[in-house]
Amino acid sequence: MRDWLDREIIANGRLPLLFFLIGFLLAFLFIRLSVRMIRAEVSWWPGNITPGGQHIHHVVFGVVTMFASGIGLIALYETATQATGAVLATFFGIGAALVLDEFALIFYLKDVYWSDQGRASVDAVFVALAVTGLLLLGFQPFELLDITEFREDRHIAVRVALIVLLLANLVIAGIVILKGKIWTGLVGLFVFPILLVGAIRLSRPGAPWARWRYVGKPRRMRRAIEREKRFRRPMIRAKIYVQDLVAGKPSVEHALTATEVELERIVQAAPAPISAHGGPSGTMVGLPGEGDST
Repeated sequence: MRDWLDREIIANGRLPLLFFLIGFLLAFLFIRLSVRMIRAEVSWWPGNITPGGQHIHHVVFGVVTMFASGIGLIALYETATQATGAVLATFFGIGAALVLDEFALIFYLKDVYWSDQGRASVDAVFVALAVTGLLLLGFQPFELLDITEFREDRHIAVRVALIVLLLANLVIAGIVILKGKIWTGLVGLFVFPILLVGAIRLSRPGAPWARWRYVGKPRRMRRAIEREKRFRRPMIRAKIYVQDLVAGKPSVEHALTATEVELERIVQAAPAPISAHGGPSGTMVGLPGEGDST
C-alpha cells in the first residue's frame, strides 16, 4: 500500500487530489448521518443551527469553507508543498461535499432535501466522486489531446493536429450528450472508446437527438423505447435504492415501484421539433397542443 501511494499518488503529484476525495467522502457521509439523526429527533451534535430562529443550511458553511481553502490553494500555488496542498484540498473537499449535498436546494431554489427532487443532490455527489476517482487513477479528460506535447512542441502542424483532435473529442461528446447519455459522455471524456460507442448507439427516446432524427422513423423510435426500458430498468432500480439508502428511506419494494413510475415518466417518445414554417393560420406548426379540439 505504501509503495502504491509513493509510486502512483505522491510521485505524480496527486496527494492533494487524494485528500480532496477523502475529505469530500467523509464530510458527505457525516452530514448525511447528521441530517438523518436530526430528522429522527435524536439528540446529536451539531444538530440544527438556528440563530435567532433562522435555520442555516449546511450549504452556507460549505461555500465559506470552499472559499477560504480555495483562496489558500491559489495563494500558495507556487510555494506550497504537497502536504500543504493536501491539507487545503481536504478542507476544499469538505466544503464541496456540504455544497453538493444541497445541490437540489440551489437548483430548485427551495428546500427539497427530503423530496424526490432532492435526489438531484445525490446525483451531483456521484458525479463528483466519479470524476475525482478517474483523475486519481490517472485518467485525463480529452485523452486524445496530449497537453504536454502541445506545450513543448512548437511545430505548427503538431499544434493544429492536436487542436483538431480536441475539437473532434468535443463534437463527439456533444453528440453523446444530445442523445441523452450524460454519464456516457462524462466518462467518455476520459476514455475515448466509450465516447465513440455512445455516439454510435441509439439515442434515448426523449433526448433532443431523437426529437430531431427519430420522429419520422417510428421503427427506430420504437427500438429506442424498447431498448431504454430493457436496459434502464435495472439501472434505475439500483439507482433509486441507493438514493433512498442515502436519503433515508431504503426499501426494496419502494425501489421496484418507483422504478416503474420513473420509467413511465421518462421513457417517452420525443415530441416533433417545432417547425419554423407557418401553418394555415399564419402560426408556426409543431407547437404544443396543435390539433387539440377547443
